[in-house]
Amino acid sequence: MKRVTIYDISEILNISPSTVSRALNDSPSVKTKTKEKIIEVAKQLNYFHNKTASRLKTGKNNTVGIIVPYINHSIFSAIIQVIEEILAPLGYIILICQTYEKTVNEIKHIQSLLTNQVECIFVSVTMETINYDHFKKVTSAGIPLIFFDRKADIENVSSVILNDFKSAYKATEHLIEQGCKRIAHFKGNQNLEIYRNRYDGYLKALKDYKIPVDPDLIISCKSSIEEGKRAFNELYNANISLDAIFSPNDHAILGAYQEIKNYNIKVPEEIALVGFSNEIFTKYIEIPITTVFQNPELMGTKAAKFFLEQTNKETTDITHKNEIIEGTLLVRASSKKR
Repeated sequence: MKRVTIYDISEILNISPSTVSRALNDSPSVKTKTKEKIIEVAKQLNYFHNKTASRLKTGKNNTVGIIVPYINHSIFSAIIQVIEEILAPLGYIILICQTYEKTVNEIKHIQSLLTNQVECIFVSVTMETINYDHFKKVTSAGIPLIFFDRKADIENVSSVILNDFKSAYKATEHLIEQGCKRIAHFKGNQNLEIYRNRYDGYLKALKDYKIPVDPDLIISCKSSIEEGKRAFNELYNANISLDAIFSPNDHAILGAYQEIKNYNIKVPEEIALVGFSNEIFTKYIEIPITTVFQNPELMGTKAAKFFLEQTNKETTDITHKNEIIEGTLLVRASSKKR
């Protein structure tokens, strides 16, 4: 079957091909009634609009990229959903990339999105990333780069992140207020600013409440269930006294919880638990886990808003924004001693 072209529509309506083309590209220069006639005939003929050709002419393809470590983590899936809900009705297509916490994947995705001429790249950086040259390629190309949750420290880039320091402080303070004095901390990867801030918030709360910092209670721990099990067993096998654990991520605290149950240790009576991120499993296990809610919907909304502001043709001076939002401590049974 012969492919329908704008010339076929032009011939049927006795309208110039250029007018048909402008109408199909929703140009304001074509009268509404004429545009409606053209679109109706195009539908009847099953005309396929060549978006690639339009992109070559306009320099726009209404596509944005989102790069996250994992899409199955609650904060990232929620942010992706919100960005899509805001941008999709405006005609944007969303390309989603996962790095699996590998810088090499992050670099590969950046290059791929640049090759596809996306109009914006939203990124939450990997735990491994310490060199930012690939991000600078994005800004050098004049493409908006917006960080969320995790950011790289480079100029002329907007970001929306959580107040991780304050959130960790509140989490630790809550345990102290429950009577805990031997609070272990699963120290996250210090390459990431979010984990440095969460660690600092933990230390500051101990200092403010005059609780000595015991290095034996601080265990380096990655964000996984298995790592949480390992970290708790390291404490248990060393006979280190503790009455609480604050983890900067929920996966590790779940691992610790599973091991604690295996040892028939009572939660929260003997060991209180607090996590971070409000993963879906935290409220559905036998003893729901207290955690920090990162308000991902707000984070995603602001990230999308930053992009739309930068692409607003009426805006002559682009102001890059760096916003810090507040987290919410969701107190559940795992930490309620009083």
